[in-house]
Amino acid sequence: MSQPPTTPVRTRIAPSPTGFLHLGTARTALYSWAYARHHGGQFVLRIEDTDVARSTQDSVDQIIASMHWLGLDYDEGPVYQMQRLQRYHAVVEQMIAAGTAYRCYCTPEELEAMKAGQEARGEKRRYDGTWRPEPGKTLPPVPDGVKPAVRFRNPVEGEVTWDDLVKGPITIANREIDDLIILRPDGVPTYNFAVVVDDWDMSITHVFRGDEHVNNTPWQINLFGALGAPLPLFGHCPVILGEDGLKLSKRRGAVSVTAYEEGGYLPEAMLNYLARLGWSHGDDELFTREQMVAWFDGSHLSKSPAQWDPAKLAWVNAQYMKQADDARLAKLAAQQLRSRGVAVADEAALAPMCALFKDRCSTTVELADWIEMYFVPVAPKAEDITAHVTDAVKPALESLRDRLAAIDWDKGTIQQAIKDTIAEHKLKMPQLAVPVRVLVCGRPQTPSIDAVLSLFARDDVLARLRTA
Repeated sequence: MSQPPTTPVRTRIAPSPTGFLHLGTARTALYSWAYARHHGGQFVLRIEDTDVARSTQDSVDQIIASMHWLGLDYDEGPVYQMQRLQRYHAVVEQMIAAGTAYRCYCTPEELEAMKAGQEARGEKRRYDGTWRPEPGKTLPPVPDGVKPAVRFRNPVEGEVTWDDLVKGPITIANREIDDLIILRPDGVPTYNFAVVVDDWDMSITHVFRGDEHVNNTPWQINLFGALGAPLPLFGHCPVILGEDGLKLSKRRGAVSVTAYEEGGYLPEAMLNYLARLGWSHGDDELFTREQMVAWFDGSHLSKSPAQWDPAKLAWVNAQYMKQADDARLAKLAAQQLRSRGVAVADEAALAPMCALFKDRCSTTVELADWIEMYFVPVAPKAEDITAHVTDAVKPALESLRDRLAAIDWDKGTIQQAIKDTIAEHKLKMPQLAVPVRVLVCGRPQTPSIDAVLSLFARDDVLARLRTA
């Protein structure tokens, strides 16, 4: 997008509350939010809940929680479509009076038979205009007991063209699209109609969304025109592909945004990774929320599908883990431990542990895996005991235990006790440090053993060394 907007920017995200916030929708929300913030505009949250059978309050709650976790604050909303039915009905009546919409009394069975016949003749399945009013045309008699749908009287001539913010110019002939239903017989509006009325009423200027909506856009543009409403600019972002190369979707392996929170990812890392799935700023891989807002002017959006890469997400998260405040990580690690049933009385005590282990971790789950050994008994693998806690080293372990029982409990003094034990028994550091790690930590590799031991309660270390 080369030219800055000339009117106040208003963007929106409009998820359907039929499940969790999909990763693709979260990315669209991010782009919409960042574009509004970049231009000092406003960002609206709308809940498109006209799928009454599948919409749930639990989904709404999860969507809002996901937005909050990602830090995508909205200026208006949430606005619920089902609370706006009177408005949709009023617009429909205006359109019928203006001749841009009409009532259709075809039953579902008649519509299916119509389209089956078209398919049998090798024609495109579409509504044949039975109830579409035309000059000189005699409409069928209105059947008794049939509630009508309302259809948009789509133009039959000409083309619909728009300059997509992502894909560039797109043109679709009106003859390729038929008269879509805008109001169902039960009085609930359809997606394509409700979204147009909403965007009109909410003065939405820019619509970022997934490119599965490209085929809906000609109808929507024609509806805007029929209503005399200003047309927003559209940007259709390519899909996100899963590891198998197929579209990531709710039905195909995608997990919720909140699942990544539970999985130990930091929201700033998630935001950073989502941003790069279809947008770039030079070669910058890591950037802050503030930098993204400063850079996101709607340009440099990719026309190609993005590939979801869990390993890359883990790498990005690891970089943010390294930079994260230890007290903040302590709270997150404590939450992870509590979810496992591990009690943590003093979260502040976890901060130095986080400082010690965070460079080795991609998630707070991995961080909790390390810290857990300070709160629950460890169970070293039999093969590690056999390999490292040998009869040759057991006397040294006993000497070390005696020294540790009598010293000040700090990293430097513990380090000296280990050095003195090594010298006494004529060993090399790994010959003593590794068996200590196995017995105390349950694993043969850790950061510097003196730093690790200093964070344990002395009695726990002595008790675990006693098992040699």
